[in-house]
Amino acid sequence: MSNSNNDLNTLTQRFERGDLFAQPCPSREILKHVCSRWGVLILIALRQGTHRFSELRRKIGGVSEKMLAQSLQSLTEDGFVLRVSHNVVPPFVEYSLTPTGEEVAHHVAALADWIELNTLRVLDARK
Repeated sequence: MSNSNNDLNTLTQRFERGDLFAQPCPSREILKHVCSRWGVLILIALRQGTHRFSELRRKIGGVSEKMLAQSLQSLTEDGFVLRVSHNVVPPFVEYSLTPTGEEVAHHVAALADWIELNTLRVLDARK
């Protein structure tokens, strides 16, 4: 019986910690949202403060309206982005980072900085 309790504790600990290598782990979905091309760029853009949808679209070159909306919705559902809808004429929506979003954006920005600083090395490696 102690083996099954140990197994249960191990599974519980793995689930609480997350296990990206396990197919059913919910952390994979979060990883997909945070590390997608548009997710990364949204998180970095919002580090500079609150933005309206149209401001984000202009700032993030090449993103379609549909992909921006989907990415913002995912990041909002994950608790990284706060969506505030203003009931005025004409109506507008603003997006900003939550405290958790600030935290994850810090890590994503560090990766983006590394990529920017090492782009030439990577391009040389491709040759």
